[in-house]
Amino acid sequence: QVQLVESGGGLVQAGGSLRLSCTASGRAFVAYAVGWFRQAPGKEREFVASISRNYKTDYSDSVKGRFTISRANAKNTVYLQMSTLKPEDTAVYYCNAGPRWVDGKGGDYWGQGTQVTVSS
Repeated sequence: QVQLVESGGGLVQAGGSLRLSCTASGRAFVAYAVGWFRQAPGKEREFVASISRNYKTDYSDSVKGRFTISRANAKNTVYLQMSTLKPEDTAVYYCNAGPRWVDGKGGDYWGQGTQVTVSS
């Protein structure tokens, strides 16, 4: 069982930046694809970004060019650097990982989520 713990959420003004972190337990993490999803109030959870074990990245169109996902396997951690934030980026952000990745749905394991609020 892998446990994922997110951190780095908070309140930021539009145009600002935040960096989210997802730290995992277990050595198998380095072999997993890892991604970020988000869920805004009244909306379904949506894919944000992912990074494969081979460092291949993928982004949703809504964040492409503003967000960057990266991983530091030595720290069992994946980061989501968010820049030029918009009020519509406000959501709970969830880390997701697993050995079997389905595009748009992710892997088997989820974190508890971290709130990101962007004020206008």
